[in-house]
Amino acid sequence: CRTRRDSRIQIRDRFAMTTRTHGAFDTHHADAIHDCAYDYYGRRVATCSSDRTIRIFDVECERGARSSEPTREANARGRSDGTAADGTRDALGARDANGTEARGAEDRAGGRLGDANGTEGEANRARGTHVATITGHDGPVWSARWAHPKFGTLLASASFDHHVRVHKETEPNAFSLAYQTPTGTHDGSVNAIAWAPHEYGAKLACASSDGSISVISYDGQASWTVEKIPNAHAIGCTGVSWAPAATPGALVSAGGGASVVDAKRLVTCGCDNLVKIWRFDEERRVWGCEATLSAHGDWVRDVAWSENMGLPMNTIASCGQDGKVFIWTQSEPRGAWQSRELHDFGAPVWRVSWSTMGNILAVSDGNNTVTVWKESLDGAWNQISAAA
Repeated sequence: CRTRRDSRIQIRDRFAMTTRTHGAFDTHHADAIHDCAYDYYGRRVATCSSDRTIRIFDVECERGARSSEPTREANARGRSDGTAADGTRDALGARDANGTEARGAEDRAGGRLGDANGTEGEANRARGTHVATITGHDGPVWSARWAHPKFGTLLASASFDHHVRVHKETEPNAFSLAYQTPTGTHDGSVNAIAWAPHEYGAKLACASSDGSISVISYDGQASWTVEKIPNAHAIGCTGVSWAPAATPGALVSAGGGASVVDAKRLVTCGCDNLVKIWRFDEERRVWGCEATLSAHGDWVRDVAWSENMGLPMNTIASCGQDGKVFIWTQSEPRGAWQSRELHDFGAPVWRVSWSTMGNILAVSDGNNTVTVWKESLDGAWNQISAAA
């Protein structure tokens, strides 16, 4: 899906690896949409907006559209510069709360979806049915993310109001507040959130304009705890992503145990033009900076850690205000990170996101374009699709 300034959501076909539009529906948000996210099964989508609400939709195929086992899909979100709700610019530089600009979003979808108006053929049409509206934030809502279903139906949201809220579905299409970060947890806009791989438990990483990263943990009963990484980035943090749980190389190791769980690691980015890798020390129970990566010449807007599928390599994508996307690779544990420039887009790049297999990357840029890139066998990255 991709967000629009007119509050409509577009559905795109992920099986053909193109960005062709196959369906659209109006979210009826009263202001610009900043993010959208499909649940694990790809049957629900949550959208969030400057109107301070989150809206939930059931997405359905009609007229015999073929179905397939849902898989995780790359997403791309656009962000634009502006001022915050109180007239001041937050560290994300996200956008104005009055809806003058919007972010785009592309996330995973379940099943092959056709055009909502039937223009792509009678066999494949998509329809979004509004089932719930979540309120409670006191500012624009920048991001919404679903947790893994093993923890129940949990939806996290991050806002300019300095808070992260976790909403739980207590009965069909009825959501209640399960948790809100206490006042003072963050002293600035919370710009990005990311759930950890389910192997680590219900953990949510949050990036804030106050320069800190928080990790919220849920024990599955009623206890929520918060760990902080203070002063993670000067001026502010703009993005966060978790490393995959599988140990790099586990798939091809002598034991062949792809289920081996690696240490918890995060990648973050910020207004200091840097990308940082963080590792959790289980003995000391603290997060420490493992590596600092520098290649961008301006704010780094987003980072995404690719799934390694147990293969012996770590891969991260980063994008920035300088219009560039870099691919960072690490070929051995705690080894040096090498960077390769994917492309110079000539405009700020807002969001990067990987496919399930980690060899396809979606990029959203300031030209209002989403491009899809694929890694070839020789290691080169080629653009395979684009949509404006």
